[in-house]
Amino acid sequence: MHTSPASGSGPDSHRHGSRIAVASGLTAALGIALIACGQGGGAGNPAPPVTVADAAAARTQLASAPLKASAPTGLRIPAAGVDATSMLRLGLGPDRELRVPPVDKAQQPGWWTGSVTPGEKGPAVLVAHYDTVNGPALMRNVAKIGIGDAIDVPRADGGTARFRVREIQQVNKKDFPTHKVYGATARPELRLLTCGGPIVGGHRSDNIILYADLVS
Repeated sequence: MHTSPASGSGPDSHRHGSRIAVASGLTAALGIALIACGQGGGAGNPAPPVTVADAAAARTQLASAPLKASAPTGLRIPAAGVDATSMLRLGLGPDRELRVPPVDKAQQPGWWTGSVTPGEKGPAVLVAHYDTVNGPALMRNVAKIGIGDAIDVPRADGGTARFRVREIQQVNKKDFPTHKVYGATARPELRLLTCGGPIVGGHRSDNIILYADLVS
């Protein structure tokens, strides 16, 4: 994991919400980990520590051809009660950090605009909070998601890219699988990143990563 000197500490970090630290090579050497999830001292209570069992299914034959580019406009995960009707656009700040949804928009997911749009060939990257200083957030029920569950991403073209979860992984942020998450793929795939584990030093210790394949 690559970190920025400004990440995860100081008043600037708290003011702008949690961030994701990235290295300079956007496709070859991204080092990303969610930070500042579930900080103590907010008006609400943090969600309980969450742990998911790592699981994976065999990669199946591609069930759907890649879609043309079209920006995501929402996120639905029925298994976790997620039904977001908007999608934030996440870019890099001047400190080379990939922004995540700000604390006051913790019920909205974000799409990293440096990745493909969901449904295109390659890994589309979405980010959503498990909790923040204000309490449980959009992915508070991430532990209810299992292999084979649907992730639907409405798109600006009026269609919806449907993905099925193929793998679930929880890792300590120090061991973030950079190339597995961001490496090029020959298929349209989705990566959904959130936080998990206990709060250590004011932040969640882990990332939970959902890997999903386009099915329609």
